[in-house]
Amino acid sequence: MEARAVQRHVGIPATKVRQVIDLIRGKPVEEALAILQYSSRRAARIIEKTLRSAVANATHREDEDAVGPSVDVEALFVSRVHADEGRTLKRLRPRARGAGNRILKRQSHVTIVVSDGQPEPDGATIAGEDAAGG
Repeated sequence: MEARAVQRHVGIPATKVRQVIDLIRGKPVEEALAILQYSSRRAARIIEKTLRSAVANATHREDEDAVGPSVDVEALFVSRVHADEGRTLKRLRPRARGAGNRILKRQSHVTIVVSDGQPEPDGATIAGEDAAGG
């Protein structure tokens, strides 16, 4: 069973977010949370919040599906995680002689999918994804 959480318009560039998500990819949820909790990177706080949301989505989804097996939180692991480019805000910094330099404030979208390794019951997919996986 899989559950997904998405955090959009994060005010950190995707390149900096990717440095942190590479640390937790494929790890059990408990270990990933410990890594993020003790990381000094600013992106770690946002990724930790999104990971906790994905775990909550998995347990809540289990409550709705009384037919399926219950989800063991200790069995969950980070199956997929990626950071995509969001929109870029363009700002100007005044320079000498009336000139201006462009400042690019980049944003990103973080997606975390947690899984317990069990297949989806009755061929169900994560909301928003088709059977082809994307």
